[in-house]
Parts: sequence; C-alpha cells; structure tokens
Amino acid sequence: MPHRCIVRDGGGTLKQHWGYNAPVSKPKKAGAPPAIAENRKARHEYFIEERYDAGLSLQGWEVKAMRAGRAQLAEAYVYLRKGEAYLFGAHISPLTSASTHVLADPIRTRKLLLNRRELDHLVGAVEREGYTLVPLELFWKHGRAKLRVGLGKGKQMHDKRATEKDRDWQRDKSRIMRGR
Repeated sequence: MPHRCIVRDGGGTLKQHWGYNAPVSKPKKAGAPPAIAENRKARHEYFIEERYDAGLSLQGWEVKAMRAGRAQLAEAYVYLRKGEAYLFGAHISPLTSASTHVLADPIRTRKLLLNRRELDHLVGAVEREGYTLVPLELFWKHGRAKLRVGLGKGKQMHDKRATEKDRDWQRDKSRIMRGR
C-alpha cells in the first residue's frame, strides 16, 4: 500500500511524495562505535602515532556498569608485564543492584586481549624506542567491550602551545569564512 512521505530535495525545499519507494526512516550512520568513556587528556598530553583495539577481560558486574555508562579512563594507564598488557587505574563504579554476592573492586587491574604479534610490537616499541601506551576510549563492538589503546610519545610544553595555537587559528579561520 502506498504511503505519503514528505522529503527534502537537493535545493532544500520540502516535497510531498506518494509511493512505495519513498524513504520511511533515516538510514543508520555507519561511523564510529558508540563510546562508553573517553580519555580526552591523552590527545593533549601525547602524540598518538598508532592505535590498537584490544578486548578486555571483565567480570559480569563490570559489563552491566559499563552499559550504564559508569566507566572512567581519566587516571588509567596501560603497562606491559611478562609479555602481557594490563589496564591499570580505570574506574568502573559498580551498580548497587547489579551483584550483591560479589565483592566489587572498582579499580582492579584488567587484562587486555591482544594478538601475540601486536603484543610483541608494543613491547618492542615501549622498551626500546621509548613510547608510552595510553588508553584512549572504551567502546562497544559487536556487543563486546573494547579499549582503544594509543602508542604515543609525550608532548613537551612548547608542543602543547603549538597545538593550541593551530586549533585557535582553525577556529578563527572558520569564523572569518563564515562571515563572508
């Protein structure tokens, strides 16, 4: 059965459209996965050169808390020990109703799940070349929690000022172009 739909054409005007092929709903955006938590300070403090998506070894109450958006990466960091990667200092606050029989530790150390090849590359970069592993964001991918880890070098104070100066110039440039 045909249905009536109001669509916007390329010029911005609204048109009424009857028929079977009229768009009914907005298509889903195929973009970045929805973020649970983000470490915004990491991009300010480090030059991020490579990014890796790592799985997390979590308990059930942690998954429920992350679905409720109760995770923070502000004080977190990643360290390597015996060829394994661990997330240290990430705060996942437990829900009051999630689990009463389990003693929840909100800042426990969580193991990161990476391929052996990726781990070997990260160990070499951190130990030999002086890089740092920084947690960037927590997100969901196919129903599983993932952590995006960045391999980066620390910024000096003059680097931070240069980045801020470039950002201000881009903002001013867009204002000038908008005003034309």
